[in-house]
Amino acid sequence: MTVEFWLLLGGAVFIAAIASVRVAHRSGLPSLLLFLGLGLVLGEGGIGIQFEDPMLAKHIGLTALAVILAEGGLTTNWSHVRRAVPLALILATVGVAVSIIVVALAVAGLLGIDWRTALIVGAVLASTDAAAVFSVLRRLPLPPRLAGILEAESGFNDAPTVIAVVLLSQFTKPVPGIGEFILQTGVELLIGAAVALAVGPIGAFALRHVALAASGLYPLAVLSLAFLAYGGAVQLHGSGFLAVYMTALILGNAQLPHRAATRGFAEGAAWLAQILLFVMLGMLASPNEMPAAIVPGLIAGTVLVLLARPLSVMVSATLARAARLGRTGWREQAFLSWAGLRGAVPIVLATIPWAASPESKGIFNMVFVAVIVFTVVQGPTLPFVARVLGVAAPGEVHDLQVESAPLEELNADLLQVKVPPGSQLHGVEIFELRLPAGAAITLVVREGRSFVPAGTTRVRAEDQLLVVTTASCREEVERRLRAVSRRGKLAGWYGERGLE
Repeated sequence: MTVEFWLLLGGAVFIAAIASVRVAHRSGLPSLLLFLGLGLVLGEGGIGIQFEDPMLAKHIGLTALAVILAEGGLTTNWSHVRRAVPLALILATVGVAVSIIVVALAVAGLLGIDWRTALIVGAVLASTDAAAVFSVLRRLPLPPRLAGILEAESGFNDAPTVIAVVLLSQFTKPVPGIGEFILQTGVELLIGAAVALAVGPIGAFALRHVALAASGLYPLAVLSLAFLAYGGAVQLHGSGFLAVYMTALILGNAQLPHRAATRGFAEGAAWLAQILLFVMLGMLASPNEMPAAIVPGLIAGTVLVLLARPLSVMVSATLARAARLGRTGWREQAFLSWAGLRGAVPIVLATIPWAASPESKGIFNMVFVAVIVFTVVQGPTLPFVARVLGVAAPGEVHDLQVESAPLEELNADLLQVKVPPGSQLHGVEIFELRLPAGAAITLVVREGRSFVPAGTTRVRAEDQLLVVTTASCREEVERRLRAVSRRGKLAGWYGERGLE
């Protein structure tokens, strides 16, 4: 087959994948399912393209995950996740360990598999998927701290799970003891963090003070710095995933030139990586082998979702409360338990033992089934679960990304507010909002029509408000809008300060 044929096929696959994103958005399903479906259609069970190279799949998968993590770090607002980081870090370490142990004990006892394989299954399934979590958070309104916990956890927990899977997949060596595992994991995480804390600030300083020849070079420079941290950490025997996520987090929250363009470029690169990754994993799967993996996959997935994940969240929340790092109520814990979405990460991690030993392909099949089934179950139900538990925040302010150089030069932000039914914002006149001097409501979208409001314009339920604010008073704007939404224009008299 010619190069032109592969370009034609690749273009057709990517166009189909892009079109499927809209279908996934409407149905509430993570787009990874449709991308995997495309891969299955192209693979041996469909068109018949043969792809049976777990080693190549592992390398492509880990690289794609690094791109996805870089985009996640670049688009994460540090002010929103800062309070959530302590619990997220505990979930990404202690929580991961709890999940590994619980799943391993269950599958070893119920399926009768050996202890090493059981631990590998537990480690592979322990990590939440950044791409799946980020896609859900972009369409599900949640309070900033709760969204921040999920966002930061999905960025941090890939690193320890990769370390665990690699250590356990060294079949020529005995299973590492707890002390050895903790020591090696800690060293690799510290090296990854150290690399990020070196590359991130130095890179941000350089980009602020070096004028590049073209604006399009800034996104390339930022992603190059993230991969520099990834490769450097790996060469130093540290965690490349932690390095790339932290470096991107530092760069994404620094005052860099052309930040909006950089984030847009990173988002496009992440979509490209997701499509390539999921289609490849779908091609790697063998449909004729999946029936034998259905029962083991369902058992492992059920234990993970109904026992291991809730227990890991409860233990992590208890430790955070004991250390006075923040209190998480039972409703938030229940939602965190259900929102621990798995996706490409477990499937990619399952290629590591398969690449090390062909006999471990059963782990890949088991994990593939578990991810597919429980993504279908969990993904579409998250909005319903959020409403039932009372943790949804339909009126929460969120970023509206706009390619706008003047906003960058003025150090300003653009916010979008949708007024939900029942909000006390309904009926309040614009001037009664008493926003800080550095903020203004510049546009109202009502019943499909937009207009510039006057000071006496009354806000109505279902309105969408466009707010321009300076970066310095953004938090005050968010608190004021939150307070009025809860208690009306006299919120201050009732002691309502709009805190999260």
